[in-house]
Amino acid sequence: MTGPKFIVLEMRSTLVVSGGDAEMFLQNLISNDVTKVSAQRAIYATLLTPQGKFLHDFFVAAHPEIAAAYVIETEADRMADLEQRLTMYRLRADVTLGAAPADWEVLAAFGEGAAEALDLEPVEGAAASRDGSVAYVDPRLASLGVRAVGPTEALKVLMADAGISESSNSEYEELRLSLGIPDGSRDILVEKSFPLECNLDDLNAIDYEKGCYVGQELTARTHHRAKIRKRLFPVKSEGPVPEAGLPVTFKDKDIGEMRSGAGQQGLALLRIESLKSAQGEDQPLMVGETAIVPIIPPWLDIEDETSDSAPD
Repeated sequence: MTGPKFIVLEMRSTLVVSGGDAEMFLQNLISNDVTKVSAQRAIYATLLTPQGKFLHDFFVAAHPEIAAAYVIETEADRMADLEQRLTMYRLRADVTLGAAPADWEVLAAFGEGAAEALDLEPVEGAAASRDGSVAYVDPRLASLGVRAVGPTEALKVLMADAGISESSNSEYEELRLSLGIPDGSRDILVEKSFPLECNLDDLNAIDYEKGCYVGQELTARTHHRAKIRKRLFPVKSEGPVPEAGLPVTFKDKDIGEMRSGAGQQGLALLRIESLKSAQGEDQPLMVGETAIVPIIPPWLDIEDETSDSAPD
């Protein structure tokens, strides 16, 4: 890849949360610390069920033009569900929820020097307002580049002024998969997956120092007392990556399931003990007749995770 590039994330959309109680409202609901959000910092967070299972993940940034308001970037086809679930908790709070203006869109700029080209420090969550839009280094992993949210024309000018050219979605998807980053409900099963088995704590979605939020009790207990039996891992296949939902086996025993993929790269939820056994024996895992090789990304530490005490 030569120089930074950008793509339009057509499957993403933005929800605006405003009002005098907006900060406390979100703080009581989501897994990360909303008080850390500022004009200079964005966060990644989740909304969980009371039982600690995944509902939504999203980015939270300060609104570039409205004081004490937040821009939530999330999956476009599930944004209405997120808004409905948040509204259930609003009660009498001074909070307004609504879609961003119709001309807003979401971009991702990636590749070497993307953050610097946009005058951002290349660290997770570094943010800045830009002519009615907001840009922030991906709070999950700086290697994913920069996300920018705002009016289409403003974003086009922003990219042009930074010398960042448009690319294909496949190039960004290849980067995401190679780094082992889940893509919302494509990889994290709604009302089934636990955030820790999908590495969301390692990707900065959970603050264990903040107060209570929905699903906090089980999430904290798992973090402090249990070991995770399964986790999402990037995998490579010898041929086209197997379809999402297909079982992964080792020595004819089911040990996981495929999630999203493209080309010869994908993600799979795998039992850690089986993965370690396969690596120790230098054996591939199988999806039907296709061999896949799991990769442990450098940002993920699984050294001590083999206990059966975690939730299943």
